[in-house]
Amino acid sequence: MKKIGFLSFGHWTPSPQSKTRSASDALLQSIDLAVAAEELGADGAYFRVHHFARQLASPFPLLAAVGAKTRRIEIGTAVIDMRYENPLYMAEDAGAADLIAGGRLQLGISRGSPEQVIDGWRHFGYRPPEGESDADMGRRHAEVLLELLRGQGFAQPNPRPMFANPPGLLRLEPYSEGLRDRIWWGAGSNATATWAAKLGMNLQSSTLKDDETGEPFHVQQAAQIRTFRAAWKEIGHGRQPRVSVSRSIFPLIDDRDHAYFGRDGQEEDQIGFIDQKTRAIFGRGYAAEPDRLIEELRKDEAIAESDSLLLTIPNQLGVAYCAHVIEAILKQVAPALGWR
Repeated sequence: MKKIGFLSFGHWTPSPQSKTRSASDALLQSIDLAVAAEELGADGAYFRVHHFARQLASPFPLLAAVGAKTRRIEIGTAVIDMRYENPLYMAEDAGAADLIAGGRLQLGISRGSPEQVIDGWRHFGYRPPEGESDADMGRRHAEVLLELLRGQGFAQPNPRPMFANPPGLLRLEPYSEGLRDRIWWGAGSNATATWAAKLGMNLQSSTLKDDETGEPFHVQQAAQIRTFRAAWKEIGHGRQPRVSVSRSIFPLIDDRDHAYFGRDGQEEDQIGFIDQKTRAIFGRGYAAEPDRLIEELRKDEAIAESDSLLLTIPNQLGVAYCAHVIEAILKQVAPALGWR
């Protein structure tokens, strides 16, 4: 059995070919799709965060709105770039969103990915100190966030406060118990997967990773997941970790599916560079009639290793079409693979 959710980048463009033509459209349609996905029986509604782009950027208002409109579905991110984040402010926002959702927040964070602008985090007021890279800074912000989410007091109270304080040092409020165990790290390498395991974060493995062995993407990703689980077991955390992978999967059922995805499906992994030094491998997409799709997905080792699958959806095709894709996977693909 797997948890199956969708992952939206929330693209928008004023083009007449797009059904998502403004930031307002992207946000409101994201809420509508989460509601529709819950009604279809999906398990999660996840959103990607990109700054300086015509995409979703400020996750917590959206997560809170989705949490208020739904009752069962997990809500989350995959991922928030921690180079841009004030972890104290983020702990407050995350606690509030989780309380609104009744403890359903699954917060995916990471050191970030290639950006729309050069060193965008500098515009947000962050700068790595001497001897620290921007990736180091992102991981440091993450460690501060994790510590804050433990809910321990750390701030000395004012002896003459405006309002009465509880005894002892003060923590950030609102505090949502259990959220610390629902933080995920988007790992691009085996080393950062091991680091995430040591800190007790769940693992989000995306559609790209560092090309560390030259093997097919799904084989490298499966090895990354096994490395993560081995490190988790060695540390001896008191709970079982969760692992998600993201995939673009499109069952070709009707004329719309064939028109959108039936002609130029990406059936091979791609190689690229996420910075000047890092060679990355990008996983293939899947688009085929359900019977063939099922057979292809059986061979994906990383999906087999994971417990959660995030379906990247083409949000600019509209809520109705994205819901159609999710429903087709839930009803015509997942049962045959034992995911349902």
